[in-house]
Amino acid sequence: MRAPSLKSADFQRALGTRPVARTAHFSLHVLFRTEPVAPGSQADALDATSPAEAELSTGVAEGASLIVDDSAAPNAPRWRLGLVLPKKQARRSVTRSLMRHQAREAFCRHAPRVRAAGRHGAEVDGWVVRLRAPFDRKAFPSAASEALSAAVRQELDELWSRLGGPRA
Repeated sequence: MRAPSLKSADFQRALGTRPVARTAHFSLHVLFRTEPVAPGSQADALDATSPAEAELSTGVAEGASLIVDDSAAPNAPRWRLGLVLPKKQARRSVTRSLMRHQAREAFCRHAPRVRAAGRHGAEVDGWVVRLRAPFDRKAFPSAASEALSAAVRQELDELWSRLGGPRA
């Protein structure tokens, strides 16, 4: 089951904070959860019926759950990843696509070792990776070259490793 995507307000909140890690081209921002989430909050959300639901002849279904796919562990953290890859920094869509794929792969590689709790015990809700500076087009003339892919992969791995969490 894929985690819900970040909304515009989430991006604004995350990018309004200082980056937790930086490299020459990327910065990593953290999005902290604003409201505490109780273990049974999804079921509790269904118990609170709206006036429109109260008028239904069938009422609220007994034992209904918002989770459709239960293949994920119930207590596993569900982090969301947001990417900011502006055209000003990466002109070609092929380059932005390559960076998007590399960023998602790096996130999956480093997710097991990233701490679930941030400062003062606040829970992390998501991460935002932002491209801060363009890659030199003279050094990487092809937007989909293996050299550019390796450079982006290496820098994203460095970005995630700068968080300082325990290594797996």
